Amino acid sequence: MTRSRRESTASTNSLTGDDRAVSIAITHVLTIAITTILVAMLVTSAGGMLETETDRSAETSLETIGERLAGEVGSVDRLAPDGDGSVTVVADHPRTVANSGYTVEILDSDTCNSEAPLINSTNPCLELTATDADVTTHVPVSNETALDTDAAVPGGTIEVRYDEGNEEITLEEVTR
Repeated sequence: MTRSRRESTASTNSLTGDDRAVSIAITHVLTIAITTILVAMLVTSAGGMLETETDRSAETSLETIGERLAGEVGSVDRLAPDGDGSVTVVADHPRTVANSGYTVEILDSDTCNSEAPLINSTNPCLELTATDADVTTHVPVSNETALDTDAAVPGGTIEVRYDEGNEEITLEEVTR
């Protein structure tokens, strides 16, 4: 009997000194903590990438709209009569780009050269600015008729009109 008691006592002592259950719990806690940190970093970096792509998308859309609008201003310039009469082109453009509204403004050549030095032209330009994204695009306009540099309109349907009274081309918002 003494032998079995010794074996029984030895097995009881070996169980009280066992750290295996603690190490499993610590392993689980560390695994969950590391996974949480990795997921948080992934979400943060994905948010930054999404914002960058949104700005890039807005810039590309504004450039496209600006090029179309510059072409429409050029068409009105070519059609503008030398005497009496008027020319009006109504152009439908998107109201938003990359889920952001935008404005279109005509800048004179000096302002255009100072704000967009890459254009470096004697011609005026169109400035398209997104309201919710940090994006501004400049598009040069080739024309011979004066442009109304006080004209600023929101995106959407825009009327490009030759104003015979002031002998200039102006942009106006079309409300429907």
